[in-house]
Amino acid sequence: MGESIEQISLAAKNYAEALIEVAEDGKISFDKISSDLLAIKETFDESEDLREVLINPAITDADKINIINSIFSGKIDEYLLNFLKVLILKKRISEFNSICEDFTAKLNDIHNIQPVKIISAVELSDTYKKAVVDKLNAKLGKTVQPLWILDEDIIAGLMIKINDDVIDMSLKNRIDKLSKNLMLK
Repeated sequence: MGESIEQISLAAKNYAEALIEVAEDGKISFDKISSDLLAIKETFDESEDLREVLINPAITDADKINIINSIFSGKIDEYLLNFLKVLILKKRISEFNSICEDFTAKLNDIHNIQPVKIISAVELSDTYKKAVVDKLNAKLGKTVQPLWILDEDIIAGLMIKINDDVIDMSLKNRIDKLSKNLMLK
């Protein structure tokens, strides 16, 4: 049920925009939509059988809606429950993860948040992490939402991934560049 950001369909973007509009109209908060979408996504991720049933064209929409009701009724906001029903009726439930991705991206734009992957070879101190985030906040002019990843393969230094851009300050990258330069001579 997922696609990469580059492959998000126009329909998925429209559904994500509809969720944004519902929040902007004050019918439900951005936080409530986000938490309910996460709960739904986790449920879908935990059950391959559920995902298969929901995308199976041999199972009636009424049966799928009954299943959704039995799982989520009283656990998520009524707007999100109805949203899932619309996705089922419009045969778009398979795009749920893409809708979530685009909703999150739009929400980040609204709140001026930039998710950033920061990869290091070793666990960094809280002081160093704060310094890196503060520097990125200032450089990007946004509130950085860091995802810290450990990867011993980079040997030392940092790699910073912002959307499709990579800032590679790792020792591995420097060694690779030096090796290429030596081969050219």
